[in-house]
Amino acid sequence: MLSIEEYLQAGETVVSNLIIENYRKIGLSDEEFLFWLQLYRSQSKGDLFPDLLSISGIMDKPKERIYQLLNELVSKGYIRINTKQNEQGQMMDTYDLLPAFQKIAAVQQKQKSFTEQQTEEQIINKLYRDFEKEFSRPLSPIELEMIGQWLETDGYKPELIHLALREAVLNQAYSLKYIDRILLAWERKNIQTKEQVIEDQKKRKQALQQKEIEAETSTNEPLPKVTLHNWLNPEDSRD
Repeated sequence: MLSIEEYLQAGETVVSNLIIENYRKIGLSDEEFLFWLQLYRSQSKGDLFPDLLSISGIMDKPKERIYQLLNELVSKGYIRINTKQNEQGQMMDTYDLLPAFQKIAAVQQKQKSFTEQQTEEQIINKLYRDFEKEFSRPLSPIELEMIGQWLETDGYKPELIHLALREAVLNQAYSLKYIDRILLAWERKNIQTKEQVIEDQKKRKQALQQKEIEAETSTNEPLPKVTLHNWLNPEDSRD
């Protein structure tokens, strides 16, 4: 029976779940991955250039197959063989296992871009549906083209276009030309986000309220007192 001392002396190899979950996605076969893990295990113990004959014995495979696996992983770009100088000034070879993680990062970035693209398409499709819902009719080809130009040529974000649509609906202006003027006005003010739209509306509301207060104050002011002069007889002048 394995004792606790033997278990602890054997040590442990901690492997990131990234490589375990994605080795097939980057093109590694089970056999290639197991060989890569053997190199990783050896490096975790401080052996940066392990003896392939030792790995051959562990994997119970002929040494020719182990050398073949190494050549395959190097040629496919999963492993690099680097030569560097050690602390004693001697030149030594090492296995660089980082390329496998770099391939995983590339796969994940590709998946992220694909997911973001799908999400963007869903947002844009919803934008078109919202226009048709608010207008209570299908959009004409010209209207579809105009919305497409806002997105692709002008670079307006779907969220911003949706806010312009909302403002137009609140003003009962069911016209893309009206919405285009809203977007152009925001562009001139460098408004690009929902938060900036809310802040701009807040400022406009405050300015309007201030004008109403000033107008009301001006209306309620008493008329200035005017002295009436009798130009023919100054002494009869009265206030």
